[in-house]
Amino acid sequence: QVQLVESGGGLVQAGGSLRLSCAASGRSLSTYTMAWFRQAPGKEREFVGGIDRNGITDYAGSMKGRFTISKDNADNIVYLEMNTLKPEDTAVYYCAARAWFASQFASQYPYWGQGTQVTVSS
Repeated sequence: QVQLVESGGGLVQAGGSLRLSCAASGRSLSTYTMAWFRQAPGKEREFVGGIDRNGITDYAGSMKGRFTISKDNADNIVYLEMNTLKPEDTAVYYCAARAWFASQFASQYPYWGQGTQVTVSS
């Protein structure tokens, strides 16, 4: 099993940037597909982006060009770099892991962190 802990959330003005981190323990991230999801109040959890075992990334349409996912296999950390943030990006951000191919569906990820709040003010 793998345990995930997110950090780096906070309050930022529109147009600003944040970098979220997801630290893993228990297993090497090199064997997992990792993904970031987010959930705003009253909304369903949505796919933000992911990075597979080969380092190939995929992003939801509205995040392309603004968000970047990377991972450091040596330190077992996955990052979500968010730029040009908008108020609609306000949500709790979660990282998730699965020991299989990449997926945009939250139900296919068995391992989750506790989430970190991102608030973008206008």
